[in-house]
Amino acid sequence: MPGTLYIVATPIGNLKDITLRALEILKESDCILAEDTRVTKKLLMYYDIQIHVLSYHQHSQEQKRNEILRLLIEGKNLALVTDAGTPGISDPGNELIAFLLEKEPDIKIVPVPGPSALITALSVSGFRADKFVFLGFLPKKRRSKLFSWLSEGKYTFCFYESPKRILKTLEVLKEEFTDRRVFVARELTKIHESLYRGEISEVIEKLQKDPAKGEIVVVVE
Repeated sequence: MPGTLYIVATPIGNLKDITLRALEILKESDCILAEDTRVTKKLLMYYDIQIHVLSYHQHSQEQKRNEILRLLIEGKNLALVTDAGTPGISDPGNELIAFLLEKEPDIKIVPVPGPSALITALSVSGFRADKFVFLGFLPKKRRSKLFSWLSEGKYTFCFYESPKRILKTLEVLKEEFTDRRVFVARELTKIHESLYRGEISEVIEKLQKDPAKGEIVVVVE
C-alpha cells in the first residue's frame, strides 16, 4: 500500500509557532523532504526530532522526484516542509505534488496547516481582506499591465519582496497607486519584527530611516 505525503506548515520565524499535529507528523514520518536541510534541522533539533532529512528544492531534477515517488510507492510516509511557512506557496512544493499526482493519481496527499507569512501579514494589516489578490514575487519586468489591472480593481493585493528591491518597488507603487495605503511587514514573528503602515510615501520615508533587512510581505489597500 502506498505511503502518504504530508504537506506540513512550519514556523515563519518563532519556532514555537508550530502545531501539535505538525510535530506529531514530523516525528512519525519515515523521511522529511526539506527545501533547505540546514534550516529544517534547526527546527528538528529544537524539538529533538531525529528523522532522516532529504533535500528537495527548486533546482531538484526529475531524478529526485522519481526517488520521492519510489519511496511513496514502497509505503513510506513522507513530510514535505519549506524553509518557513506553508509549502506550495511560492516554492517548488506544488510542482512536486503535480508530478506525483500525474504519475500516481491515487497517492494520498494530506495538508497539515499552520503558519503563512501572507496570511499573517493580512491579519494585522488593518485593510479589508475578505477578497484579496496574492502575487507571489512581483515580476521584475513588464509590470505595467499587471499594475493597470490591479488599479482598476478594488481588491487588496499583496506580494513578497526582497530588502534590496523594497524601496524601488514602493516608488513604482507610489506612481501607480498614489492614493492608497500600504502595509509592509518585515521579519514577521522574529526578534526584529517591524510593521509599517500608512500612505506609500510615508512608508517609504520610514524605510529610508530604517533600512529593511530580512523577509518582507507588502500589502496594498
